[in-house]
Amino acid sequence: MSTSLEFIEFVCDQSADCGDIRYRKMFGDYMVYVNDKPILLVCDNVVYVKKHEALKDLLVNAQSGMPYKGSKEHDILDIDNVQLSKQAVHILEAITPVPVKRKKKIEK
Repeated sequence: MSTSLEFIEFVCDQSADCGDIRYRKMFGDYMVYVNDKPILLVCDNVVYVKKHEALKDLLVNAQSGMPYKGSKEHDILDIDNVQLSKQAVHILEAITPVPVKRKKKIEK
């Protein structure tokens, strides 16, 4: 089962006021970007965040899981809790760097 378009739009609505929100389909599911930083991974209508020391106290009661086979364990974000979700997004946005775009190798 993959993430529905309605669910990914709901996730983005819940994260409103946290910055410039956009999503991109990848891995068969979605990555949510805040200010061009990858913050939320949404797989099978479940929202995952990387386990991080900065979120340890906020997500102390959060369940954890693996968003896809072979991935590291992530915390599961209760996206229905708007206040919690926005706090987590703000914390992660502040500490997550903007990804560096890789240059494509030109074959000779």
